[in-house]
Amino acid sequence: MSDTERRADVAKVYLGLGSNIAPEENLALAIRELRWRYGTLEMSNVYRSAPVGFSGDEFLNMVVGLETSDSAAEIHTQIELIHDLAGRDRGSGRYTSRPLDIDLLLYDDKIIDHARFHIPRIDVLKYAFVLRPLAELAPTLKHPETGRTLDDHWLAFDSMSQPLEAVDLSL
Repeated sequence: MSDTERRADVAKVYLGLGSNIAPEENLALAIRELRWRYGTLEMSNVYRSAPVGFSGDEFLNMVVGLETSDSAAEIHTQIELIHDLAGRDRGSGRYTSRPLDIDLLLYDDKIIDHARFHIPRIDVLKYAFVLRPLAELAPTLKHPETGRTLDDHWLAFDSMSQPLEAVDLSL
C-alpha cells in the first residue's frame, strides 16, 4: 500500500534495532516480536559497527519499517516489553553493552516531544548505523525537521568517521 493509499489512522513508523550481546539471537527475537505485534516489516540490511561512547564488542544494527494504528507512546511501551524479553537492564547506563536496543526513530512526518522520547530521534542524523539503513529503506522520505530526504542526509554524512560493514544475516 502506498503512502497516499494508507488509511489516515495508520502511521508509517521506523525503528532502529541494535545489539552487541548475542546480537544474532537478540535481533531475531526483536524481529519475531515486532512481526507478532505489527505484522509485515520492511527490513534494512544488517550492519556491524563499533560501539559509540564506550569500549565493548561490536554492534549489529538495522532499521525496520512498519505500519500501525498505535500511538508513538503505545509503540514505546511495546518496545520496552521487547527489551524486557531480551533481558535488557535499563539501570546499567546509556553507554554500555546491551542485548537489545530498539529506538523509535520516525513516526510518519510528525515531530513529537514526549516525556520519554523525542521524534524524530536525534540519532537519525548523528549515527551512520541509524542513517544508512534508514536511508536504504526510505531514501526519498523527508526528515520532519530538516525537510531534506534521508538519502540527501546520507550522501552528506561523513561515513568514514563511522565505518559500517554489511553483514549477511537472515532474519
